[in-house]
Amino acid sequence: MRYRTLGRTGIKVSPYCLGAMMFGAIGNPDHDDSVRIIHKALDAGINFVDTADAYSRGESEEIVGKALKGRRDNVVLATKAHLPMGDDPNQQGNSRRWLVRALEDSLRRLGTDHVDLFQIHRPAPDTDVEETLSALTDLVRAGKVRAIGSSTFPASDIVEAQWVAERRGLVRFRTEQPPYSILNRSIEREVLPVCERYGMGAMVWSPLAGGLLTGRYRKGRQADSHRARFGFQHMSDERRLDAVEQLIPLGQKAGMSLTHLAMAFAISHPGVTSAIIGPRTMDHLDDLLAGAETTLTDEILDQIDAIVPPGTDIGTLDTAYNTPAIQQTALRRRRPDERSAT
Repeated sequence: MRYRTLGRTGIKVSPYCLGAMMFGAIGNPDHDDSVRIIHKALDAGINFVDTADAYSRGESEEIVGKALKGRRDNVVLATKAHLPMGDDPNQQGNSRRWLVRALEDSLRRLGTDHVDLFQIHRPAPDTDVEETLSALTDLVRAGKVRAIGSSTFPASDIVEAQWVAERRGLVRFRTEQPPYSILNRSIEREVLPVCERYGMGAMVWSPLAGGLLTGRYRKGRQADSHRARFGFQHMSDERRLDAVEQLIPLGQKAGMSLTHLAMAFAISHPGVTSAIIGPRTMDHLDDLLAGAETTLTDEILDQIDAIVPPGTDIGTLDTAYNTPAIQQTALRRRRPDERSAT
């Protein structure tokens, strides 16, 4: 692996980050097999592991903790908090009350006294970002966290967090974890340039577009896969499938699979530090590692640009974050009696 610096933290990480979402009940429930997958990734030179408390309700973190026994010092370990971890309304979000508790729980499951990167899994419009950054600053100063980051934050929220940190003398977000793939390129427009401006590392998720860029999903065919069982609408979006049908022959002509084409694309952008891979089986990992040396020429990148223009999305991921202005109709529609011009 050719290591890259994670933003301006000075931490060196592999261009592939091992995502642990598929380890546990929602993916691979076999702990021993999952540990073997993690060990093989580490043996291949991947030194960056990303998980979250919400992945299988803590089971993913427990598996990662088992796998890292005796190897913790050689791994850059990242986890996240924000998503619900119980029925109590305060067992979620970005408040100080929850983040301090969530980190303690994560450290216990991971079997470590610190994480290298603690990330806020999603924005929380009901919580002042100063409240969040203040809590995270205390966790850094306590030695339980080395660096902090955001995940799937709009560019405006990233900028606001940077300004608040500077004004209040707080630790600032050093990384952002946004969705990015050939099919979802909108972060090229603002998010990645903002990350570069503030020296933030970007570790992108879903570089295979939720599985669409593996070649297993084709137009007019019913895919029999683990992800297809979740019923995600983006898996059957005709616009996305049309793009896949154009990308497959592009890869074949260049002598590479669609998976390898997609991964090489994701780590080709200068604003991207690492792309998160999420293997569920050893075969998945073997296939991803087999494409680690793939390099895309300018000609191939130009052809990808012609299929999916830079800065654009073809459809959206079901798991993408929508701001309240998009989710709540009352924020994007005037009252009926105020909608006319006269």
